[in-house]
Amino acid sequence: MSTSALPPRAATRRTVTADSVPSTVNATPDDSPTASASSTSLSSLASEDEVQTKSQPQKFVDGYGNEFELPNYTMKDIRDAIPKHCFERSGAMGLYYVFRDIAILATVFTVFNKFCTPEYIPSYGLRAALWAGYTVIQGLVGTGLWVLAHECGHQSFSPSKTLNDTVGWICHSALLVPYFSWKISHGKHHKATGNMERDMVFVPRTREEQSSRTGWLLHEMHELMEETPLYTAGHMIAQQLFGWPMYLIYNVTGHNNHAKQTEGKGVGRKNGDGSVNHFLPSSPLYERKDEKLILLSDLGIGITATILGLVGKTYGFQNLLVWYLIPYLWVNHWLVAITYLQHTDPSLPHYTGETWNFARGAAATIDREFGFIGRHIFHGIIETHVLHHYISTIPFYHADEATEAIKPVMGRHYRADVEGGPLGFLRAMYKSARWCQWVEPNEGAEGERRNVLFFRNRNGNGVAPARLAEKKTVIVGADE
Repeated sequence: MSTSALPPRAATRRTVTADSVPSTVNATPDDSPTASASSTSLSSLASEDEVQTKSQPQKFVDGYGNEFELPNYTMKDIRDAIPKHCFERSGAMGLYYVFRDIAILATVFTVFNKFCTPEYIPSYGLRAALWAGYTVIQGLVGTGLWVLAHECGHQSFSPSKTLNDTVGWICHSALLVPYFSWKISHGKHHKATGNMERDMVFVPRTREEQSSRTGWLLHEMHELMEETPLYTAGHMIAQQLFGWPMYLIYNVTGHNNHAKQTEGKGVGRKNGDGSVNHFLPSSPLYERKDEKLILLSDLGIGITATILGLVGKTYGFQNLLVWYLIPYLWVNHWLVAITYLQHTDPSLPHYTGETWNFARGAAATIDREFGFIGRHIFHGIIETHVLHHYISTIPFYHADEATEAIKPVMGRHYRADVEGGPLGFLRAMYKSARWCQWVEPNEGAEGERRNVLFFRNRNGNGVAPARLAEKKTVIVGADE
């Protein structure tokens, strides 16, 4: 059953079943029911929008223009649909995958250091190319190890909390991730996915925030000139390089309502001022009872940093750069790309607190496809993320079966974009950057629908931004 009432554009499913489901998102701007506007004439754009507004009735639609309905099933419906054995966790199975990934990392390291040398490969250019490939391979496998530590944080690694947290702390610390700090904030993300006031990951800008950032009139957001592809590419590069450390240090893309922290730790604190981060026990991201765990996370980072410093001193910075630092950047890249595309698509809603509930928020995610790498190296985190948001304690090796079980319950609310496989995944990064720039309610929405926000953009893709009366808006200035 198609989940978003999108045009039937079939794509290869990631699992072969009799009732296969095609991609539930459009692949190109040409598929959008609203034609892309000309970037050369604002007046012609306004005229076109006026004609469409007069000739078409107002509908409750997503960013593609497909009709949207609020999910009305319950978490009990979801749980009852999943076979009981899917909830079973095996510590031995989890440890097998951890040791497998570590063995791959160690083997690749040993082979390259023994054979990718002047003795065996005299050509400097060829050696450089091979070592570049080394960083890519280690980055992919390192990301898989990160995902297993992520399983530990959700207690889906094994039935033992002690084993979960021990393995998670070691693996994440080795990747310069503050395990307990991340575990706590990530748990809050799962409890508030799609909630504009409380979500902790990739909370989109509102129309007001976007206009403040760009210095445009709020009421003219519907007819902005399009951004250049070069600008979009530059933004993507910055996001992929710096997104993860900026999230850890400044909580960028997380909510900024810290004054509501129940213990008062967030009063006067905002994202970007250095006080809201994943390393300080005083951060409003954490309760006072968590502060010892934050210090334990910092200890893990300190141990790894010390070891890396000794490696650099003993073997030289160039070796440290190739052996660890560049693969580390690749890991960061994949983490940001995966998380971004799990929560950013024109078909996905976001909710204000009045309308949000857990079942609706969990459905505000999307499964994608990354082929062999996604399935066997990244442990299915890309392909089964919707299920993961409903019940995060189901281990990854049962996630495919559980995903198939909840699809009939979710119906059209299950979203997947599997078209193009790995290349489609990479293309979706650029597409989402062009289509998903801020969120706003449907024009003319009333009642509960006013609290459901969808992505809009300044590039003429998908549904045009709503028109606002000029007298109700103010001019806002660009950030200094």
